[in-house]
Amino acid sequence: MVVVTLQRKKCIGCNYCVELAPGQFQMSKKDGKSVLLHAVEKKGFFTLKSPDDTIIDASIEAKKACPVKIIDVKHI
Repeated sequence: MVVVTLQRKKCIGCNYCVELAPGQFQMSKKDGKSVLLHAVEKKGFFTLKSPDDTIIDASIEAKKACPVKIIDVKHI
């Protein structure tokens, strides 16, 4: 199980996450911030829980590239 979390409010719209993990992230046309696809929002945190372990590498690369450090990735 892979758990990806995004603090969307702090996003600066750099687009690195979309470039590195397009299967998990997309840029919003409304406000130019990142959207974590298929995520559930709770108190400003968007969380994706996926049984698909193949997304972990791209998600970790997106986490590393994020200049504001708002992406977290856990493998449980």
